[in-house]
Amino acid sequence: MHKVANALKQHLRPQGETRPETSPAAQARLPTTSFTDVDLYRYRKQRGVNLGSWFVLERWIADAPFCSADGPAQSDLDVARGSHAKEVLERHWDTWVSEEDWAWIADRGINTVRLPIGFYHLCGVDQTVLQGTDFAQLGHVFDRAWVRITKAIATAHRYGLGVLIDLHAAPGKQNADSHSGSSSEPTFFTSPHNMPHTIHVLSVLLSQLTAFTRSHNPPLPNVVGIELLNEPQPGPHNASLERWYLDAFRTLRNIDPSIPLYIGDVWMTDQCADFLSNSGVPFAVLDHHLYRCFTQQDISTPVSQHARSLSDQNEWAPQMFARVAQKLEGAGCGMIVGEWSCGLNPGSLQGVGDEDRARREYVDAQLQLYDRHCAGWFFWTYKKQHGDKGWSLRDAVAANVFPSSVGLRANRPVVDDPERTARRDQARDVALGSHSSWWSQHPGNYEHWRFGDGFTEGWEDAWLFFFISSHAQRTGFISELGFKGPWGKRRSQEHINKKGNSNIWEYEHGFSQGVARPAETSRRCAASLYPAQ
Repeated sequence: MHKVANALKQHLRPQGETRPETSPAAQARLPTTSFTDVDLYRYRKQRGVNLGSWFVLERWIADAPFCSADGPAQSDLDVARGSHAKEVLERHWDTWVSEEDWAWIADRGINTVRLPIGFYHLCGVDQTVLQGTDFAQLGHVFDRAWVRITKAIATAHRYGLGVLIDLHAAPGKQNADSHSGSSSEPTFFTSPHNMPHTIHVLSVLLSQLTAFTRSHNPPLPNVVGIELLNEPQPGPHNASLERWYLDAFRTLRNIDPSIPLYIGDVWMTDQCADFLSNSGVPFAVLDHHLYRCFTQQDISTPVSQHARSLSDQNEWAPQMFARVAQKLEGAGCGMIVGEWSCGLNPGSLQGVGDEDRARREYVDAQLQLYDRHCAGWFFWTYKKQHGDKGWSLRDAVAANVFPSSVGLRANRPVVDDPERTARRDQARDVALGSHSSWWSQHPGNYEHWRFGDGFTEGWEDAWLFFFISSHAQRTGFISELGFKGPWGKRRSQEHINKKGNSNIWEYEHGFSQGVARPAETSRRCAASLYPAQ
C-alpha cells in the first residue's frame, strides 16, 4: 500500500495526458500523513454516476441488445436465451462505455462510478456461482464478462475514478424488476438455496476483486466498496434480510476486514439506520434511492414543490437526511444516495413555462441536500441509447439541466497556509472552552484534553484531504473527507491504542467538530460547490 508521497507520482490522468509537476520546494512542504491511496478513494466524498445498462441490461435505457432476445425480452436472462447472445452481449459490453466516456465523466468532476453487475457475470472465474440458478446452462454466454469488468476498474483508475461494485442481480432475484436478472417472479427470499448462495457469490466477488487489484504493480486502490444487494424487496421477510446482512458482513470481513460494505435501505431508512448502527460493522454504508416520479402523489405534485420539499429544512426529507446521517456518522457508518435523477412525471411539469429551468432547480435542490448530509451520491444513469435529459447525465448536462461540473475546483494545487496552525489552535481553544464550560455544569470525571486532541486531529485530517488531493488527483478537482464517521472511528481506535479508552466520547466530539471547521474554510478558498455556468 502506497503512502500519499507516492500517490503524487501516480498517473491518475490517462496516458499521454500532461499534468503539472510538483516542484521540489512543494514536495518538501508535503506533510507526513497516514492517508494512503486507498484511503483517498474510499473516504472522500463521492460525487458519482451509475453506469446503467452496461452489464445488467435495462431495455428502457438501451434496447439494441434485446434485438434477438427470447420473450418477454426485458432481462439479461431473456437476452442470454435468445439467438447470437454471446456476440450480442460482448459487442454491447465493448461499445457502451468508451475511452471518450471515461474522460467525459472525469472532466465533469465526477470521482466515482457505481457499476451494476449480475452474479452470472462472475462465471468466467468461478462456474459455481451459476449452480442451482436459471443461468446454470448459460456460462458460455457470460464467461468473458469478468475480464471486461476488471478492465473497467483499471480504466477508471487511469482517470482517477473510484468504482463501487453493485450486485444488481442476485440468484433468485431480490426484487420483482427485470433489472434483477430475469423476467420471472422473485424467489430470493422464499427459496432456501438463494440467500446462502448469494453469500457464496459475494465471497467469490470479493476474493476475485482482491486478487485482481493486488495483481497490479502498484496494486489498484480504486475499488471503494461492494454493495451487497440492489433494492431488495423483502416484504414480510425483513427480519430474514437483516440476518442475511449480518451473515454476509461476517463472511466478507473474514476475506477483507477493511472493504467498505454498502446495503440498501429498502425505503425504511430510519429502521435500517438503527440496524446498521447496532451491527458493530466498521465502514458500513446505507444506500437510499430517491425518485419523485412514480407514485400518484409524485405525479400530482408540481416540480416547484418537489424542489421546495427537498430544500426546506422543516420538510420531512431534509429532516430525515439530517437525522439518519447524524446517527450513522456517530456509529462509524455513512449514508449515500445511490440512485437519483432529474426524471419527472409530465404531471409535475404541467403548466410550467421553462421546463429546463424548473428541472435545474429540482436538481440543485437535490445536490445541495445530498452534499449537506451524505458521504456520496450517484446519478442514475450515465447515458441512454435514445436521448433523455431527465435520466441521462450526458443529456442533462447538454441541456443545462445538470451543472457542467460538480465538486470543488481550483485553478492550481492548494498551498499550505503559514497561518493555518495558528487558526487551527485558535478555533480549537474556542471549541474546547465551550465544551468545558458546558460540562462544568454537569459534575463528573472528564478529560477535556481528549476533546482538544480530537479537534486538532480532525482539523488536520480534513485539511490534508483538500491539500493532498489537489496535488495527487486530476488537475482542477479537489476531494474532501466524506465518510467522516468511519474515518473518525478509525482515528478514535488509534487514540485508544495510544492513550486508553476512558472518556473516548470527548475525543470523538472534538474530532467531529474539528473536521467540520477547515472543510468550510477550504470550500470558500478553493471554489464554489456549483461553479457558474
